[in-house]
Amino acid sequence: METGVHGKLRSSDPPITVPAWMVMSTGKDAGELGVYGFRHRDANSYTDFWVANSQTIKEPKIWDILGENGLKSIILGIPPTFPPNPVNGNLVTGFITPDSLSNFTYPPQLKEELGQITDNYVFDVNFRTEQKERLLIDLYKITKLHFETIKYLITKKEWNYCQFVIIGLDRVHHAFWKYYDKSHQKYVAGNIYESVIKNYYKFLDKQVGEVLGLLNNDTIIMIVSDHGAKAMKGCLCVNMALEKLGLLKFEQQPSPGTKLEDAKIDWSKTYAWGWGGYYARIFLNVKGRESQGIINSDEYEEWRNKLSDMLKSIPDDKGEPMNTKVIKPNELFESLNGDAPDLMVYFDDLNWRSAGTMGYESMYLDENDTGPDDAVHDYFGIFIIQDPHKSIGKQLDDENIINIAPTILNFFGIDKPKDMKGKIIELK
Repeated sequence: METGVHGKLRSSDPPITVPAWMVMSTGKDAGELGVYGFRHRDANSYTDFWVANSQTIKEPKIWDILGENGLKSIILGIPPTFPPNPVNGNLVTGFITPDSLSNFTYPPQLKEELGQITDNYVFDVNFRTEQKERLLIDLYKITKLHFETIKYLITKKEWNYCQFVIIGLDRVHHAFWKYYDKSHQKYVAGNIYESVIKNYYKFLDKQVGEVLGLLNNDTIIMIVSDHGAKAMKGCLCVNMALEKLGLLKFEQQPSPGTKLEDAKIDWSKTYAWGWGGYYARIFLNVKGRESQGIINSDEYEEWRNKLSDMLKSIPDDKGEPMNTKVIKPNELFESLNGDAPDLMVYFDDLNWRSAGTMGYESMYLDENDTGPDDAVHDYFGIFIIQDPHKSIGKQLDDENIINIAPTILNFFGIDKPKDMKGKIIELK
């Protein structure tokens, strides 16, 4: 930061891990990628879904373009890179990898080579748990393993470009935010985990320093976020809200925590239903599209507008207004590929997480429905870029995550493809 440039980095829409890393790595937005989260509705089904993986991403990534230009890459931990696709260089997949028994490297023999570092490569931790001591041990172990792997690869392999994700940073935020953030509704002064996040950052700084010590004086360094993080105010059960609005009907009242696929919903009387997550995905029940659709296609836009207004009017658990943003994907994205929702909802500007499970007395939960989670995603993360041949030391205006790919290609003297969005971040 002292000699480079830095600033805030606006995440993708939606600002979640998948698709954010691929927006960053392709210079294409979520609509063009056809990726709106980890899970996606399958062919207008009410309950069937598919999970995004490397095969979902049809657009060329930074390392694909570099490979076409004869440049070698090291790629580690970027979601979703499982199953591994061929790369001109070396690749280790990320957290959606089932386990170390899977083929998780390219070339395949790299997996055996990594046996010099560990006999059981680990991709993620169980961060939604109350066993915080166990989690802390696992977080440090996995972070050390991932850095050891990177240090091995950058010293043993030929490369021009290296990109890696330390997933532990995301997990420590979700698992320990309420212990650190004094503004969190569940913060307790003097708790034993108050310094966990700060200490983890110190540990990360040390690990980053060791990596930097292995690089030559011509290496350009970038540190970038896929999204930001902030305190979770609560969880809004989107399907319970839709039921209260008279838009979703149950044949039989579900028990608390029932998943959508297990609920007995009267689809012949249901106008809309939703999925949970750090943002909500809303689907309308449209005639000719859904098997039991009840909304006429010529009334689709009218219903979207009506539903948007209803969702924006939902207050928080204290009856106070929420600053809820409702997005029509076709108006946000130039292209709308894949199985997009009808509406994307950021409850209270992302301060409230969306819960997809149902059967509760209230639409409000003070805890995440799928396990402990203290933080939600925020729009802005950070970026730091240092060119060792320039001394700048300047904070820039806010940049966008979609600008990262063209900026990296520019460092290599490669023009961005004509269909790649974003602009080059100027180091001056």
